[in-house]
Amino acid sequence: MASLEASPLERPLEWDTPLFLMARAQFEQALPHAEVSPMVAERLSFPERALIMSVPLRRDDGTWQVFAGYRVQHSTVLGPTKGGIRYDPEVSLGECAALACWMTWKCALLRLPYGGAKGGIRCDAHALSQHELERLTRRFTSELFAAIGPQEDIPAPDMATNEQTMAWMMDTYSTQIGYAVPEVVTGKPISIGGSVFRREATGAGVVMCTERACERMGLNLSDQRCIVQGFGNVGGVAATELNGRGATVIAVSDVSGGVHARGGLDIPELHAYAAEHGSLAGYDRCERVTNEELLELPCDILVVAAREDQITGENAGRVHAKLVVEGANGPTTLEADAILAERGIPIVPDILANAGGVTVSYFEWVQDLGRLFWDRDEIRIKLADKMADAFDRVWAVADEKSVTFRQAAMVAAIREVAGALESRGIYP
Repeated sequence: MASLEASPLERPLEWDTPLFLMARAQFEQALPHAEVSPMVAERLSFPERALIMSVPLRRDDGTWQVFAGYRVQHSTVLGPTKGGIRYDPEVSLGECAALACWMTWKCALLRLPYGGAKGGIRCDAHALSQHELERLTRRFTSELFAAIGPQEDIPAPDMATNEQTMAWMMDTYSTQIGYAVPEVVTGKPISIGGSVFRREATGAGVVMCTERACERMGLNLSDQRCIVQGFGNVGGVAATELNGRGATVIAVSDVSGGVHARGGLDIPELHAYAAEHGSLAGYDRCERVTNEELLELPCDILVVAAREDQITGENAGRVHAKLVVEGANGPTTLEADAILAERGIPIVPDILANAGGVTVSYFEWVQDLGRLFWDRDEIRIKLADKMADAFDRVWAVADEKSVTFRQAAMVAAIREVAGALESRGIYP
C-alpha cells in the first residue's frame, strides 16, 4: 500500500478546503486497491500548478471592481489539461483544486488524452450586464494567456458560463496569437468550431450510465420512477432523456425549488415553462417541494445534478432510492457515501456518470484540430461506446475488489494515470 504520511506538503495547504479534502480522501481510500507505487501516490496527491490572479473590471457606471480569478492544473501526465470555467460567488482555489483532481480521474477513466484542470472567477454573474461579462471574460483570458492553449490547457463552460463565454475566450486568445484558434476552448458555438451534441452530452451521458446500471442490476429503465435534482443543462437534459426512454420522472427541481407528481411530470411542458419564465418558480400544476424534500421522496432512481454537498451525513439516511446517479460534481459527501453503502444503495459516481460532457469536448477538440466535423448521430454513437466501455471496466473492478462503484472508478482511473507516470518518470 502506498503511504502519503511523509509529505512535506501535508500542512498547510493553500487549497485546504472541505471540497479538496473530500477529493483527496476519495483518492486515499482508493489507493490500497489501486496498488500503485509510492511515487505515483505522492505525485498525484496535489495539483501540478495553480494560478491566482486579480481581474479588474470597469463597470457600466464607470466604477472599477477587482475580482479574484483562478486556474488549477492537476496533472499533465496524459496530455494537456482540460476543465471548465465557472463564474460563481463560491469559487476558490480549493474548489478549483478539487474539481481539477476529479477531472483528471474523469478523463483517465474515459481514456481521454487529458489531465484535469478547473478555473473561474469569484463573482455573481447574474449581477453583471452582458457587456460587463464580456469585458471580464476577455481580461481573464488575457491573464490566462500564458497558461492555456490547444496543447497546454483547454477551458470549457461550467456554472454561469456558456457558449458565448467560450466564444469571447477563443476570440481573445486568437487575437493575441494572430489567427483563429478554435481548438483553444470547447463548448463554443457551432459557427466557430463547436460540436453538435456538446450541450446535451453531459445529461445524455448520465442517462447512458443509468441505463447501463439498470441492465447490470436486472432492472428495466422504462419501469423506473425517477427524480432529478437540477433542471439545467445536465438535469434538464437527463430528465428529457429519461422521459424519452419510457421512465417516469416524478420530480425535478431548480434553484427555485421542485415540483412533484406521483403519476409523472410533463417534461416538455416544464421545459417550455422554464424557458418562458426563467425557472420553475410559480409552476403550480402539481405539488411544490423544496430541494431538500425532493432528495427524500420515494423513488427508484435519484439523479443528483445540481451542485456539491447535496446528499450529506444528515439526510443520507432518508434517501429512498434503488440507485443514485451523480450528474453534478461532488454531490455526495464522504459521510453520506458510507451511509448509502451500508444501506445497500449503489452510487454511479460523478467521474463516470457526468463524463459525457468532457468526452464530447474531446470530440470537439479533435474535430477542430482536423477541421473535419461529425454529425449528431455519429457523435452520439461514439459517446455511447465510450460511456459503456468505462462503465463495464468500473463494474469489473468493483466485482474484482468488492468495493463501491466510486472506489472502483477511482481505482480504474488511478491505474490509467499511474501507467503513464511510471513510464514517463519524474524529471530530472
